[in-house]
Parts: sequence; structure tokens; C-alpha cells
Amino acid sequence: MEKELKKLSAKFYEVINHEGVVSVTSWGEGEPHVANTWNSYLVVTDDERILIPAAGFRKTQRNVEVNGKVKLTLGSRDVIGYRDYQGCGFYIEGTAAYLESGPDFDLMKEKFPFLSRVLQVSVSLAKQTI
Repeated sequence: MEKELKKLSAKFYEVINHEGVVSVTSWGEGEPHVANTWNSYLVVTDDERILIPAAGFRKTQRNVEVNGKVKLTLGSRDVIGYRDYQGCGFYIEGTAAYLESGPDFDLMKEKFPFLSRVLQVSVSLAKQTI
């Protein structure tokens, strides 16, 4: 059996180890909705799911219940991007779900006591943009 290639590069991990804004775009039956969080709140599992603590994110959750697709953008000026550009960013597509219990929820609750749910993103595409 062939090993699946990783979708998240070393550069992606370098970016999330520096602070920056993460935008999460979701859409249900109406207009797209954008919510923001911080790079430092992202936890990536061994199977490359992105876990995000959610205290708010209520509109995002309502959208995900209708349409599980999400798009994320994130970056940091502290990481060198393409052509030695000061700053590096990523575009992520994936399928989202909310966790309210289980081992991933417990792990995140320990790290981020303020959360009420966990937004889980199963990555289908990760692309460096700058």
C-alpha cells in the first residue's frame, strides 16, 4: 500500500508557529461568512486534521451544518515566503465538522479552556500563496 503524501508542508508548520490571523470562510444557504482566529490556536493532528478551538463561531457552525466545505487563509510576516518575500501565506480547502466530545475535544479543552466546541477541518488542499 502506497503511503499518502502529506498535504501540509514544513513551511505551513513554520507559519503556524508564528502568530498571524487565520480567516475561516463558510457558506450555507446565504452569503459567505468569515470568522477569524489566531495561528497559535491551530492544532494539527497526526493525520493532518486542523483543530480550532471554538467559543464563538456560531454562524460558521450553522453554515457547516448545511455545507461542510470551508476555506481558510493564514500567514505570518515572520516567515520568509517565495522569492525571499518577507511573509508567507497559505490557502486551505477542507471539510469541517464540530466536535463536542471525544479525545480530540478533550485535548483541545485542556489547551484552550475557553472553548465550547472544536472546529475540525479535514484538509483536501493546502497551497502556499506567498
